[in-house]
Amino acid sequence: MNDIERWLKESARLKVEVAETQSELIETAAKRIADALRSGKRLYLMGNGGSAADAQHIAGELINRFVLDRGPLPAVALTTDTSVLTSVANDYGFGEIFSKQVAALVTEGDVAWGLSTSGNSPNVVSALRLAREMGALTVGLAGKTGGEMKQYCDYCICVPSSSAPMIQEAHIAVGHAICDIIERSLFEGSHTISGY
Repeated sequence: MNDIERWLKESARLKVEVAETQSELIETAAKRIADALRSGKRLYLMGNGGSAADAQHIAGELINRFVLDRGPLPAVALTTDTSVLTSVANDYGFGEIFSKQVAALVTEGDVAWGLSTSGNSPNVVSALRLAREMGALTVGLAGKTGGEMKQYCDYCICVPSSSAPMIQEAHIAVGHAICDIIERSLFEGSHTISGY
């Protein structure tokens, strides 16, 4: 088996394991997010590095479309405003870049969704803690144990691996599955724009 085959098979094996052990949790979390959006609430996503990219990716799928031709959903990636991020990091420290935004934007019943391969990213943990105190639904995508953020999540999907790249590959697959459930829950009967 060559390196490419080994990598792809391990990534596939990990996704199968998540499917076999956490499908019910993922579906429940997705339906709770859909319920919040249905009632006029907003979804806020956050993460660092590759997880920041995944947060933006998921927000894009919901604001624009996933596989259905439908109206936009209110999803905001807290990773994109460089003026906010750099001013908060400069004045208060990098650990506050998401919690400051949560304090400003999140209201009771909104959804805060954190992504962290370790589950221990201090800025994600503090933002989820605050969001929960404010009455938001909190969702996490993490690695093997869920790390510190797990205790602040109503739903925490933990990918059973210690490899950050493998965890991230599973995270975006889970993110897509959640987008699919949200979309079908809210826009059943809309026209499919892809072959899915």
